[in-house]
Amino acid sequence: MGHPARTSPILLRSSLSNSLVNSPDASQLIDPRDSRYFTTANGHRLHYLDAGSGRPVVMVHGNPNWCYYWRNLIGALRADHRCLAIDHIGCGLSDKPGDDRYAYTLDSRVADFTAWIDSLNLTEPITLVVHDWGGMIGMTWAVQHPERIAKLVVLNTGAFPLPKTKPVPWQLRLARTPLLGAGLVRGFNAFSRGAVQSCVTRRPMSREVADAYCAPYDSWANRVAVHRFVQDIPLGPDDRAWQTVVDTAERLSVLRDKPMLIGWGERDFVFDDHFLREWLARFPEAEVHRYPDCGHYVLEDAEELTGEIRDFLQRTPAASVSVGGAPG
Repeated sequence: MGHPARTSPILLRSSLSNSLVNSPDASQLIDPRDSRYFTTANGHRLHYLDAGSGRPVVMVHGNPNWCYYWRNLIGALRADHRCLAIDHIGCGLSDKPGDDRYAYTLDSRVADFTAWIDSLNLTEPITLVVHDWGGMIGMTWAVQHPERIAKLVVLNTGAFPLPKTKPVPWQLRLARTPLLGAGLVRGFNAFSRGAVQSCVTRRPMSREVADAYCAPYDSWANRVAVHRFVQDIPLGPDDRAWQTVVDTAERLSVLRDKPMLIGWGERDFVFDDHFLREWLARFPEAEVHRYPDCGHYVLEDAEELTGEIRDFLQRTPAASVSVGGAPG
């Protein structure tokens, strides 16, 4: 649910050469007219984008990422959809509190997401678009509120425990190693810098775009969420997110009647075919778009996917649900 580099040479080379690069101002990378803030129950400012008008589309990013990931999809949808893209606490333009002021856990993420969604007072069901950790966060909320879901778009993510046939990538184990992991992820920024090299495979990411992805994570303090996301990956019953993941997986069937598009980069070394098979076992009617030459950042790699999502939203009837009495 978060991705360091594919190989150790990339991991070390990217971290040593790029960790001290001057990052662009993240706030200048998005249209300020679309920026909004929500204050959480514990007083932290949660940033999100609110662009366009029409039926709501809620986009939930993963790690190490932020709302910038959705920029092209928002551009394609905003003419006739209200696009809402959250920055999790510790990510993007949201506050980045220390561990003494925020619990960087899956349950905290879901609580933040729930409070934020409720604050929007949406009167019609949403299309939920999820990627990476966003799948676990968004789907945990969705199974608790299936009546508020119209459609689902799933992009290289999971909402269930690691498939039994899938080995844990050594890169994730390395990033979770005490002391060493912190040095790599927070000290050298290896996780963020490695991701912009290893998570696109159709063509290299431009330096400008790569720097934009890394811009919010420009210091040890500002990389706290990147590291905590890696540490919170639920690999077994002893991990604190485990029970939430198990509970969500057991309830995914309540979403089976929702139209679903799955967009999948097949060169993702974490969310690979093991995860895709699990999604298809649970949602056999899903519309699947596979991209054999694309990696984890599938929206960056597969430029055609943006248009395919737009087409899916236009031609697919929403599930028969309503929120607050509004017609679905």
